[in-house]
Amino acid sequence: MSEEHGSVKNMWTEFLNSTNLVIEQGTEYEAYSFSDDKESANELARLVREGKKRATSSLYYFYELEEEELPDVDDYSIILDWDGVAQCIIRNVKISVLPFNQITEEYARSEGEGDMSLEYWRKVHKDFFIEELREFDMTFSEEMKVVCEEFEVVFCK
Repeated sequence: MSEEHGSVKNMWTEFLNSTNLVIEQGTEYEAYSFSDDKESANELARLVREGKKRATSSLYYFYELEEEELPDVDDYSIILDWDGVAQCIIRNVKISVLPFNQITEEYARSEGEGDMSLEYWRKVHKDFFIEELREFDMTFSEEMKVVCEEFEVVFCK
């Protein structure tokens, strides 16, 4: 997405105006959708708005590769649909880094996808991670570290 949809800045401004929180001037937020696929991006945004999806996962390897800082507690993000339209604002409440093979049933359930089982989580994320790593000639391992972000919805229209 080359240019941010106007709804993103509008939602952030509405959120700031509606809260008694003291948020530092210039506090950054990320704006993103959860998928590169239209149907998935829209479905995952819906699950977040409904409170069913309360977590997301990514491979630690990519943070190292891109020399990017890990997400932090109290980071804010604006969740977008496929068209880049702001759907809601989330705030990170817990960040964990765990080997793939140590992800728990409870965490898998918090991702809110499929049947919310650990078995489903493992299959879908393993397939996704294998595909992501293929671009870098890397091989997936069950011991690879996963960045687990747990969040809460703090603002929706």
